[in-house]
Amino acid sequence: MIVLRKAIADMAGYVPGFQPADADQWIKLNTNENPYPPSPKVAEAIRAELGEDGASLRQYPDAGSRRARQIAADLYGFDADWLIMANGSDELLNNLIRAFADEGDEVAFVHPSYSYYGTLIDIQGAKVKTFALDAHHKLVDFPARYSGKIFFLTCPNAPLGFTFSLEEIEDLAQRCDGMLVVDEAYTDFSDQTAMPLVKKYDNVVVTRTLSKSYALAGMRLGLAVARPEVVAALDKIRDHYHLDRLALVAAEAALLDQDYLKKRVAQICETRDWFAAELEKIGFSIIPSQGNFVFASPGDGDGERVYELLKSHKILVRHFSDPLLKHGLRISIGTREEMEATLKVLQQG
Repeated sequence: MIVLRKAIADMAGYVPGFQPADADQWIKLNTNENPYPPSPKVAEAIRAELGEDGASLRQYPDAGSRRARQIAADLYGFDADWLIMANGSDELLNNLIRAFADEGDEVAFVHPSYSYYGTLIDIQGAKVKTFALDAHHKLVDFPARYSGKIFFLTCPNAPLGFTFSLEEIEDLAQRCDGMLVVDEAYTDFSDQTAMPLVKKYDNVVVTRTLSKSYALAGMRLGLAVARPEVVAALDKIRDHYHLDRLALVAAEAALLDQDYLKKRVAQICETRDWFAAELEKIGFSIIPSQGNFVFASPGDGDGERVYELLKSHKILVRHFSDPLLKHGLRISIGTREEMEATLKVLQQG
């Protein structure tokens, strides 16, 4: 008889955005992927690492990701022992819970935001606590002192796209007895970062991903900036060779090519703002976004209808069954041509 831990048996797994087998036949705007390729220097670095015969792959990668850490630390203005690389930022979210929350401890996040937090909390056997948002995207009933072990704050928020101000984030850092983890998966598309707060408060951690702005979703790369003692704890519990050789050189090349990053981010933001304005002209309500997506609600409040309409034209967007979100859609920003095609269907429907 197979006997699972009760937490695992009882939990519901995370459901990612639909990935069609014939993805090249769709306009795919449902998983916040970057529509453009990564820096050309990434492919160059991977080819150089492979060489003619791929012989380097017979050896383990650098377990400490030392060069990638140093490049990222220099970029963000930290010493290398304040930074850790990861197999996607999801690895960091998981390991932060493992490091700070015992079974039965409380871990909190904003609802709606990244629902995978709940899955990771359930895996650990910790208790989920959520804080709601009011109509102005302010936290509801957050206590003067929050005693939970971790509070996850997605900023910019996904799936809604708004940001919390630095003043609001700093206020939360002062009110959390445990760790405040600012998940900045989309921050390259915004005009702020909470990284300065890491040096100011010992309970602040900032996580990043290279999946969105750097167009490396297929490489599974992330990083976190935190106090050295937090980084040391995360180093203890991560897999010892958690990043392969090709992922490491890809991260290094991408992080070093900031000119390319800025060019592509500006291109996506320009398309995002144009698309949002056009949606408003045809009756959609739009939350101003600082991500590479928009959350758009049709005039009739029937997000599922619009989802099915777009799907019938082989355009995938994200519709959520959550009662707080089902009235709208999260639409990733693709190329200008893809967004024009999407708008044309919406104008007709």
